[in-house]
Amino acid sequence: MAESTVILTKRGRNADPSIRKLEMAFLDKLTADDALPGLHIEPINNSADPRARTGRVNDNFRAVLFRLDQNGSPVYIYYGAYPHDEGTALAQRMTLTINPLNGIPEIRETEPRLSATPEPRRETKPTGDQVRVLGHTSNELTALGIDPDLAEAAAEATTEDGLLDAAAQHPEWQGMVLLDLLTGIPLEEIAERLKAGAEATADEEDEDTRIIEAVRRSPDTQATFTYIENNDELRQAIEAGDFGAWRIWLHPAQRRLVAADYKGPYRLAGGAGTGKTVVLVHRARRLWRADESRRVLLTTFTTNLADGIAEQLSLLDPGVPITDQPGQPGICVVGIDALAARVLKQAGAAIAEDVATVLGQARAEIARRTSQQAWRDAIDSAGSELPDELRRPEFFAAEYGAVILPNRLTEERAYLRVRRPGRGVRLGKLQRQAVWRVVSAYRMNARMDGALDFVEAAMIAAAHVERTGPLFDHVLVDEAQDLGPAHLMLVRALAAEGPNDVFLAEDAHQRIYGARLVLSHYGLQVRGRSSRLKLNYRTTAQNLRLAQQILEGGDWVDGDEGVEEHGGYRSARRGPEPELAESASLTAELDRAAEVVKAWLAEDAKPETIAILVRDQQVRDRVATALGERGVKVRAVERERVPAGTPVVMTMHRAKGTEFSRVLLFGISEASIPKAQRAYEFDPEAHAEAILRERALLYVAATRARDALAVSWSGQASSLLPQPSH
Repeated sequence: MAESTVILTKRGRNADPSIRKLEMAFLDKLTADDALPGLHIEPINNSADPRARTGRVNDNFRAVLFRLDQNGSPVYIYYGAYPHDEGTALAQRMTLTINPLNGIPEIRETEPRLSATPEPRRETKPTGDQVRVLGHTSNELTALGIDPDLAEAAAEATTEDGLLDAAAQHPEWQGMVLLDLLTGIPLEEIAERLKAGAEATADEEDEDTRIIEAVRRSPDTQATFTYIENNDELRQAIEAGDFGAWRIWLHPAQRRLVAADYKGPYRLAGGAGTGKTVVLVHRARRLWRADESRRVLLTTFTTNLADGIAEQLSLLDPGVPITDQPGQPGICVVGIDALAARVLKQAGAAIAEDVATVLGQARAEIARRTSQQAWRDAIDSAGSELPDELRRPEFFAAEYGAVILPNRLTEERAYLRVRRPGRGVRLGKLQRQAVWRVVSAYRMNARMDGALDFVEAAMIAAAHVERTGPLFDHVLVDEAQDLGPAHLMLVRALAAEGPNDVFLAEDAHQRIYGARLVLSHYGLQVRGRSSRLKLNYRTTAQNLRLAQQILEGGDWVDGDEGVEEHGGYRSARRGPEPELAESASLTAELDRAAEVVKAWLAEDAKPETIAILVRDQQVRDRVATALGERGVKVRAVERERVPAGTPVVMTMHRAKGTEFSRVLLFGISEASIPKAQRAYEFDPEAHAEAILRERALLYVAATRARDALAVSWSGQASSLLPQPSH
C-alpha cells in the first residue's frame, strides 16, 4: 500500500457540483493507496511533463494530476476532473514548473520556462488623455517573475478591467500581485515578500521537494495551491467546491496581521469581502495555539454571525476547542448580547450589586427581556410634558443607550448635568426633567417585570466584569462598527489591558445598527495601531463597482474619527455585469423574480447558494409565498441557518455576514429603500444617520453576491441606486 498526499489547485478544479462526490471518492482512494486497480493512475504518452498523470473518476471523467515524489512517498497535485478525452489531452500538454525568479510553482499549457534574466523592454509614455492605471514599467514587473507578455500589457493598461482581463490567462499569483499593486502595496514590499518565499525553499535541491515546500510555506503559492493534511480537510474542500473551499486562505497582507503582536487594542478596517473575518479566525487560533490554557473570545453583533464564525473556525482547524461559555480555556465564539447574558447568569445573585451600579436599585430578578412596547408604555404613562417631537421610542432608545447608560446615571440631578456629545437634539432643564420622568417609569416597569433590555444587560455585565476581573486573555471583535457604547465598554472590561488584549475589525460602510462612535471614548485607544485591507475576495469587480456607487454621497467616519474612503478597493474576481430591471407593477416584478431564480437553477447553481434579499420581514414572507405560487420553491429564513437544497428569501439585515453565489435584491424602490424615516424627523442629524444606515444596508446586501447580482423594483427606483442606463 502506498499512501499519498494530495495538493488541490484552485483554478483547475471542476466546479460542476454533480461530480463532487465522484471526486471525493476518487481522492479518498488515492490518499489511501494510489496503486488501487480501480484508480488507473497512468502516465501520458508524449506528455509535455513526465509527471503528468490521469486517473479514472468514472467511465466518463478522467482526473488530471501531477505525481511528485517526497522522500519516496507520492504527492499528487490534483488539477481537476474532465470529460475523458478532454482530460487526456489536457494532461498531455500541461507542465508544472517553478518560476525561476521567485520560486512559485506554475501550471501551464506547454509554454517555455521564463528566463531568469528577462531581456529589457523598451518603455513608452502615455499619449493624450490616457493614464496607465498601474504606474510601473514592464521591466519592474518582469523582475518580480511576471510573464513578459503580461508585464507589457499591464504596464500599458489604461483601465483596470483591461489589466485584469490580461491577467486572466496567466498563473493565479501574477494576477494577485497586480491587484496588490492596484490597492497601493508598494512594489518594493511585494518584491521582498516574493524573495522571502523563494529563499524559504532555496536549500531544497530536488524540484519536487521545492514545489511541495512552496505549497506548504509560501503565501503567494497558497493563492493557487492548498496542501491537504487529512481526509477531513479533503472532504471539506471538495464538498464546499469553488464556492467555499478558499474561505480560509490568507493573503500575505492578512498573514502579517495574524502573526503580529500589538501593545494594546488594534483596529483592522476593510470593505465587505476583504477577509477581515478570516484574519480574526486565524488570529484567534494562533493566540490559542501559542498557549492552550489561554481564554480567547471571538464575538460579534449577532448570533447568526457568531455561528458563521464558529463554522469557519472549525473549517480551519477541527481540533480547536470551541465553547460559548466565558472564562473557559479555548476559543469562545458567541454573539455579544448572548455573551452578556451568560455573564449575568454565571454571576447569580451577586449581580444585584452591579444592577444597582447601573440602574440605581439592587435586584437579582433579571431573567426576562424588556418588551418592545416598553418605551411606548413609559411615554404614554409619564411623558405628558414632553414636546411632541420627543414622544418617540426611537429618541428614548438612542438617548438611553448613548448618554444615560454609558454614564451610569441613576438620578435626575446627574442627568441634568451630563454632557450629551453627538446628540443632535438640544435639551433644556425642563425637557431633561421630562425625559428623566419617562426613564424612571421605564425602569420601574422593568423592575416590576424582572426584565432588562439588551443594552442594560451589556452595561451590567461590563460593570460586573470591571468589579470581579477579566474573563478572557484576548478579545477579537468582528463587525465592531455595529456595537454600541455598552457593548464596547463590555469588550474593554473582558480582557486586561496589555499586549494583544483587543483586536477590532470594522467597516463603517456596513454600520447598519446604531450611531457612529469613537472607540477611544470607551477605553479602546487604537490611534497609531490600525490598518486597512483593500482587496475583495468575495464580490466580483462588476458587483463591487455597483456597491461602491451606492456608498457615494454618504459621510463615512471610522471608529478612529478618520474619514472612511470607499474608493481604492479592488476585487480579485471577475463576472457578469449586475442586472438592474424596472417592472411596471409588483406582480410583474414577482414574475421577473421567478424567471431569474428559475434561470439560475437551470445553470446548475446549488439552490442554497441563491438568495432573494428584501427590506423587511413582511416583504420576505410575501415574496416567498408569491414565488411558490409561480412554481419556485423557496424558504423564508429568519434566525435559523440557511438550509440546503432550496433558494432562500431573507431580510437584508439577516443576510449580514453571509455570502451567496447569486443574489436578487428585490423591491429596491424609493417607497421602501430608503425606508420611510418619519421616526427620525425630530432630529435632522438622526435623520441623516438613519439614511446613512439605509445606504449601508443596501451596500451590505449588494456585496453578498459572489457571482451574479440582479436588482429589481416596481415604481420609482430607490435614490440610493446608481441611475440605470437605457
